[in-house]
Amino acid sequence: MTKIEIPPDHPRRVSLETREAIIEGHESHIVATAGLLAHGRGEAFDYLIGERTTELAATAARAAVAALLSAKHPVISVNGNACSLVPEALVELSEICGAPLEINLFYYMKEREDAIKAALFAAGAKEVLGTKDRPSTIIPELSSNRRKVDPDGIGSADVILVPLEDGDRTEALKAIGKFVITIDLNPMSRTAVYSDITVVDNIVRVLPLMVELAREMKDFPKDTLHEIVKNFDNTENLDNSVRIIMDHLAASAIDISERRRKFETGVRDQ
Repeated sequence: MTKIEIPPDHPRRVSLETREAIIEGHESHIVATAGLLAHGRGEAFDYLIGERTTELAATAARAAVAALLSAKHPVISVNGNACSLVPEALVELSEICGAPLEINLFYYMKEREDAIKAALFAAGAKEVLGTKDRPSTIIPELSSNRRKVDPDGIGSADVILVPLEDGDRTEALKAIGKFVITIDLNPMSRTAVYSDITVVDNIVRVLPLMVELAREMKDFPKDTLHEIVKNFDNTENLDNSVRIIMDHLAASAIDISERRRKFETGVRDQ
C-alpha cells in the first residue's frame, strides 16, 4: 500500500498519521484486523474528551508511574496496537521503571508474535517476554489465548501496565491479586472500571508523558511514590472523566452553530 502524504497544515494531521501507523502495523502483521476496529472506537472517545491530555489524565499518569516505580516486579504488557503506535515509548518506560515487556495477544498468530518482537527489538528492547519459545503459566480465571503468561513476567508481577486492554483479562488479573494500570479512552469500559489506575487518554499522547514523568520521578523515595498511589482514587477519576465528556459535548453543541456560521461566511477553522 502506498503511504499517504499528509499536508503539514491538514487540521486532522495527527489523527491521520496515527491511522496510518495502525494501517502499517496491520500490513506488517503487528495489528490484528480487529485492532483496526478497536482503534476507531478509541478515536471516537478521543473526540469526546477534546483530543487532549486533560489535567485529570496527567494526574492518573503520575500515579501510574509512581506505581510502576515503587513495585517489586512491574511488567508492561504489549499488544499489537500499542506496539504499532508507541514502540519506542514502551521500551523507554520499560527501561526506566525496570518493567520487562511481555507480549500478550488475544488474536494469536506466530507471525504476529514475531512481528511484534522484531518491532520492539528495533525500538531498542533488550529482552521481550511472553514468546512461544519461553516457559508459560496459566491465569486460571481466563479461557482466551491471553490466559498464557510468562512466569518471569506477568505470572510473578505485582504491578502490570496493560494499555489498550480487554476487560476479561483485567478482571482475571485482579482476581489473582495483581495491581492493574490501564490506558483507556473509554472511562466506562470494563477495563477502565476494574483497573486500579485508569489513564483516560490517547496512548500516543500519554505514554511519552509517562516516560517524561518516570525520568523525573525515578529517584523519588519509595514512601513518596507509595503516597502518590495511595492518594489516587480511581472511582473519582472515572466519575470526573465522564463529566469531562459531558461538559465537552455540551460545549460542542453550542459551538456547532458558530462553526457553521463561520463556514457559511467563508471563515475556515484553524
